[in-house]
Amino acid sequence: MSIRVLLADDQTLVRAGIRKLLERADDIEVVGEAADGDEAISLARAHRPDVVLMDVRMPGTDGLAATWAILSDEGLADTKVVVLTTFDLDQYVFTALHAGASGFLLKDLDPDELRQAVRTVVAGDALLAPRVTRRLISTFVGRAGRPPVSPERLEALTDREREVVPLVAEGLTNEEIGDCLGMRPLTAKTHVNRAMTKLGARDRAQLVVLAYQWGLAGLPPG
Repeated sequence: MSIRVLLADDQTLVRAGIRKLLERADDIEVVGEAADGDEAISLARAHRPDVVLMDVRMPGTDGLAATWAILSDEGLADTKVVVLTTFDLDQYVFTALHAGASGFLLKDLDPDELRQAVRTVVAGDALLAPRVTRRLISTFVGRAGRPPVSPERLEALTDREREVVPLVAEGLTNEEIGDCLGMRPLTAKTHVNRAMTKLGARDRAQLVVLAYQWGLAGLPPG
């Protein structure tokens, strides 16, 4: 069964290029193209894609507002949003991740990486490049300061879950977490899922944001 993808970008040539790259894979199908946020929301509701590749800077309703609308729509509970951005830090990306986006892609990534990224998100993993993620989150957490921590939620974490969360923030997979902590990948996944539930994170990407905001993961210097 094909992975259904919706493209949202105000540049026609960019959408055409991404479509061409994605559809070289037998397991990926582009079901629609949107030129702005309003169209992205409308097409998402019409086609119920598995993944929306969302540009942030679009005229009218931007990608951030569209991300909030899509991820808050109960009828689109199974739809993932991945933010498209340039290498330069974009203030909207952090907010989109906090809203529940499953990660972000740099627009200059390789074609094979693009296709694999779509598969990764559908499989339920966060799409986070650790180096860029740390740089992004440290910049905006540093500017805004840390928000109030929820003591009740933090106290609910077990010692094992407190060990797992920083590793998720580093971008490690369940298998890599298992190797670090001497447990099976399935056990690692269970701890990650429980931590997400206790901290109120929609998915792994949002767990990373909360980990940095609440001091569960160290911020890099500078």
